Amino acid sequence: MKRTFHRTRRFRGALLALALVAATLPIVGCDGTPEAESLVETPSEAAPAFPVTVTDDAGREVTVEAEPMRIVSLAPSNTEIVAAIGLMDRLVGVTSFCDYPPEVASVDVVGDFANPNLEAVAAAKPDLVLATAGVQADVIVQLENLGTVVVAVDPVDLESLFVSIEMVGTVIGTRESADTLVSSMRSELDAIDAAIGEAEPVRCFLEIAQDPLFTAGPGTLLHDLITAAGGANVVTQEGYVGYSVEQLVADDPAVYMATLGSMSDPAELDSRPGYGEIEAVKTGRVYVLDDNLVSRPGPRVVEGVRLIAQALHPDAF
Repeated sequence: MKRTFHRTRRFRGALLALALVAATLPIVGCDGTPEAESLVETPSEAAPAFPVTVTDDAGREVTVEAEPMRIVSLAPSNTEIVAAIGLMDRLVGVTSFCDYPPEVASVDVVGDFANPNLEAVAAAKPDLVLATAGVQADVIVQLENLGTVVVAVDPVDLESLFVSIEMVGTVIGTRESADTLVSSMRSELDAIDAAIGEAEPVRCFLEIAQDPLFTAGPGTLLHDLITAAGGANVVTQEGYVGYSVEQLVADDPAVYMATLGSMSDPAELDSRPGYGEIEAVKTGRVYVLDDNLVSRPGPRVVEGVRLIAQALHPDAF
C-alpha cells in the first residue's frame, strides 16, 4: 500500500518553540536505528555553472553569482543538509542549536535560531546564508539590506523537503550530491513502506507540547511523517494546534507518541488526569521520540519515519 507524501501549506504557530528543542532521547520501546555519519558520499561532479537563480521556499527569486565557498546556516536542518551532501568544510557560521553532525562543534556560532547575531553573520563574510522563513523573515530582509545573498529553506512536508535539498545543492554547486541524497532518502522510505506492507494504518496522536497540550495535524511535516510511517493521525485540524484532554480521550488513539523537550515531558504520562482512559495508555503503547529526528526538516527525518513506524507496526520490524 503505497503512501502518498503530499505538499501542504505552511503552518507556523507553535513550531517556533518546537524548533528550539534539542532533545536527544531515542524512542522508548522500539529497536533504534544507528545514526549514520553521512547519508551519502559526495560523488565527483562536473564544475557547476554559475550564476544560478532559484525560487526559494519564501517565494523569493534569488541569484547566486558564483559558487559559494563560505556558507552560514541559520537553522539546524540547513546545517544537516549541507553536511549530508559533503560540504561541512564550507560552513563558517551556524546557530547555537546546530548540534549535528558532531563536527559542527568546531564551527563559529552566530547566535541562536530565533535571534541570530547579524554582526556575527557579517563578520563571517559569507558568500551565502541559508535561512528559514517565518520566524526569520525579518532577518532575511536585514541581511539583504547588508548586501548578503540569502536563500530561505523552509520545507513543510516530505516532498517539499526533497525539493529544498535539491535547491540547496543547486545554489552551492553540488546538485549531483543533493540528487544522490534525495534518492537515498526515497529508497529508505520505500523500504519502510515495504516493511509495513498492507497493514492497516494505526490511529495515533503525537504530543509536541504538554502544558498546554499541543499537537500537529494535516499541513505539517510531523503529520506527513506519521502518514509515511503507516499511521492515521487522529488530529484533523490543520497546522500546529492546541488540544483538550476531553478531545484526546474521545479520539482514543491506539498509540501515543511524544517528543521530549522544553515543551513536553511525557514521563509518567499515565498519571495525568484523564489519560488513564486512553487506549494507548491502557495498553502501554506510549513512545518517546527524538525531537531532532522528527521536527527538523533535514536528511535525518527518514530515521524519524522509521522510529514512528516501529512504534506503530512493531511486528514489521
